[in-house]
Amino acid sequence: GPMMSIRAVNGLAHFTNWVVGHVHSGALGWVGMISFGTLYWLAPRLWDRPLAKPGWATTHFWLATAGIVLYTVSMWAAGLMEGLMWRAVDDAGQLKYPNFTEIVMQLEPFYWLRVLGGAMYLIGAIMMTVNFVLTVRAARRERVAVAAAAA
Repeated sequence: GPMMSIRAVNGLAHFTNWVVGHVHSGALGWVGMISFGTLYWLAPRLWDRPLAKPGWATTHFWLATAGIVLYTVSMWAAGLMEGLMWRAVDDAGQLKYPNFTEIVMQLEPFYWLRVLGGAMYLIGAIMMTVNFVLTVRAARRERVAVAAAAA
């Protein structure tokens, strides 16, 4: 955020993948992780039982953290490379990369790292969802058993 207010940085990074990395670091990192933490705190209290797979919560945290870092850093690197390629000129003052498609093709490895980071984050979220489903099912089975025993 504040770094983008520096004219030289903004001039290089504006309209590049740097902005994508910046936005997703906040959306996935701050909003996503706060939401996950809240859900992990809330779920056991709502169903009055511990998580079915508590170790999965730790795995989810590390998968999501590594995924965010991989996603964000790859987009920051792609953005810097993209911005530098847009500015690159030859000795005659002509653009070295006048074809935008050529620049995008050079960024492909960074996009694959982005996919990997996003997949790690998504796998963690799926683990959390499955963990909650297992927790709710176990709570329901327990309530049915208690109700049957009381009858």
